[in-house]
Amino acid sequence: MASQALSHVFGVSSSLTGRAWRWRGGNMELGGSQTLGDDIVRQLLLSRGVAAEDIERHRQPTLRNFLPDPSLFRDMDVAADRIAQAVLAGETITIYGDYDVDGATSSALLIRLLRDLGVEAGYYIPDRLLEGYGPSGEALVRLGQSGSSLIVTVDCGAMAHEALAMAHDAGIDVIVVDHHKCSAELPKTVALVNPNRLDEEDDAAAHGHLAAVGVAFLLGIALVRTLRQRGFFAGRKEPDLLALLDVVALGTVADVAALHGLNRAFVAQGLKVMARRDNIGMSALIDASRLKRSPACSDLGFALGPRINAGGRVGESTLGVRLLTTRDPEEARTIAAQLSALNDERRAIEAEVQEAAEQQIAAQHSRAVHLVAGEGWHPGVIGIVAGRIKEKTGKPAVVIALDGDTGKGSGRSISGVDLGAAIIRARGEGLLVAGGGHAMAAGLTVDADKVDQLADWLDHTLEGHVARASATRDMALDIAVAPGGLTSELVNSLEEAGPYGVGWPGPRVAVGPVRLVKCDIVGTDHVRLIAAGDDGKSFKGIAFRAAESDMGQALLHGSRGRRLWLAGRVKIDDWGNRPQAELHLEDAAWAD
Repeated sequence: MASQALSHVFGVSSSLTGRAWRWRGGNMELGGSQTLGDDIVRQLLLSRGVAAEDIERHRQPTLRNFLPDPSLFRDMDVAADRIAQAVLAGETITIYGDYDVDGATSSALLIRLLRDLGVEAGYYIPDRLLEGYGPSGEALVRLGQSGSSLIVTVDCGAMAHEALAMAHDAGIDVIVVDHHKCSAELPKTVALVNPNRLDEEDDAAAHGHLAAVGVAFLLGIALVRTLRQRGFFAGRKEPDLLALLDVVALGTVADVAALHGLNRAFVAQGLKVMARRDNIGMSALIDASRLKRSPACSDLGFALGPRINAGGRVGESTLGVRLLTTRDPEEARTIAAQLSALNDERRAIEAEVQEAAEQQIAAQHSRAVHLVAGEGWHPGVIGIVAGRIKEKTGKPAVVIALDGDTGKGSGRSISGVDLGAAIIRARGEGLLVAGGGHAMAAGLTVDADKVDQLADWLDHTLEGHVARASATRDMALDIAVAPGGLTSELVNSLEEAGPYGVGWPGPRVAVGPVRLVKCDIVGTDHVRLIAAGDDGKSFKGIAFRAAESDMGQALLHGSRGRRLWLAGRVKIDDWGNRPQAELHLEDAAWAD
């Protein structure tokens, strides 16, 4: 198996995207009629790093098998004790959340939990344009002056030293629940719960891949346990923590958290809760996304998450929290429709910024890190544009929206390049006004006259990391089938090793050899095709945003009369009367 894993699949050493094709695990070539089943699932799990003796635990990931004792984390018991004290004393609690999906779901989780405990917590979501990322000292003090004796920040606060010092000096208790990278010196708080604290023990640090909503869920467990120990539930029902897993799943996937270990259990179980549609707001969001079935993992990242994000990006920052906490079905439908409209608006704004950014990228081929900046670019879409550039170029990307003398930036990275750590270093060296993040994503504030200096510094600092990461840029394949083997049964078998996402990649399937019966452009730049094999079977495929790429041009104009291997992920196309498998194309190679 080792020699097979190192060999080129079908002899492809340089595909139409310039990649070598290799087996992720062992050679899994199936004929069109070969029986599917447990062997495929087992191989998929093994190739994603699961030990042979641990297969069963990962085959059906449950909280029982993956949940750690929350007390494992520093300050967790302190935080639970302080919130329990506030619940018992009837104090006014405010949840201070970030404006993205992770912040909205973390806020909604704690608000709903506290509501079940008899406390109607308030919430504060800063405006992205007016206030920017993270806690504002002025806002924290105002909340304290308005009566909040306890503020819990979620998905922000780990690096908010000045703001939290202001709150501390004003006598306001603040608990930080975060997952972003921390500096060695921690801000002044009652408690800072974050698996990415530098002083965290190894067992806790191993959960550094959790999104903030996952950390908030663990805090919820610790809080309920603390209240139980104090006799709080002697005369009342304990809250159903498992009912909150729908928002945990949504925040985890939409924040692009690595889907291994506990996160896989969160998402697998959260999707089951979501399918019950008990949450009025989540149900309205599913309907607004025009889903006719229970959401799959990919829907959280591509349908539900973007709508919640749209409120913070181009609309009203509180819409996501309001939707996920409302008890009024009519209000839920209204907010969900508003978020869908804002998402359409976001797409239009994003397209304009994307076009302008790509014009700058054209002159940066030698750069290890692409950094682009533009006056008047909407800050609400720069993270999405950075992600698009990263996917297109295979390099980290930072997009900065300039507004006079300052700029707000957002970056996205590639596996093996820790962009968040680099941004924190740049801040320490005086290149940034503010900045932080995690390995795959980061945010920053920079003086306009230091943008070029920042670009040069990032290029120099990360050049070696990017080179090493790019050197291993192979196309990892899990299975190969003849066109007749591309069936809905295959899709269902592959899904048994899910849910898939960052850190737990979805299976890639190679199909062929095939000839293209039809190939054209659909939408603005998607390549749509029908492929037929030597076995007489045909299937549909689509390559998203590929029309202008080298692969897209080769498929559209150079494939006539030639046979190809196609590779990508197989999905169910359920638009017709009978669901059929189709290929979401990521790569192709000439077969002769």
